[in-house]
Amino acid sequence: MSEELSLPRILPIGAILFETLFLLVAISIEGYVLHRWLKFDKKSSIFYAIAMNVFSSVLGWNIFFLVEPILDVNLKSELISYIFFNNFKNPGTQSTIIFLAFLIFLGTFLIKFLLLKILIITLREIGKKEEMETSQKEKLQRIEKIQLQNNNLIATTLIANSMSYIAITLILVIRNLSIGLK
Repeated sequence: MSEELSLPRILPIGAILFETLFLLVAISIEGYVLHRWLKFDKKSSIFYAIAMNVFSSVLGWNIFFLVEPILDVNLKSELISYIFFNNFKNPGTQSTIIFLAFLIFLGTFLIKFLLLKILIITLREIGKKEEMETSQKEKLQRIEKIQLQNNNLIATTLIANSMSYIAITLILVIRNLSIGLK
């Protein structure tokens, strides 16, 4: 048991540095999109972007480390080969990677949307004072406004997540091209 919880002897420093770079790129792009589309101030936009990206990144790595021990040996060797040497042994692995990337995109979109929704509701409730009694018409107007905000929140989160994934994909393509030229 203690062997499973010990620190690794070899750290994938490149993967750690690229994860940091990806977080910085995603936070800046998504913060900008939240600022422009949802009309948040810059400080709130960056706060929401940091919260969404760090939470989804930590959750993603936790899921990875929970799933990794039960992977097939061939898939593990492919994963290690890519992380440490930036290449795949089996050409068929790339189609699996593309499928997994799509699932990860959808998963992070859902996580980011739900977290943003929770943060907005929580911070709105903290700042809200007691409301006076409202009429039925005002309640219906408020419900319609919340539904419109919800649709706008979904679209904005999808656009922000897509833009950050495109930027990260471009960084990976440039990295692979520069390695291929050597």
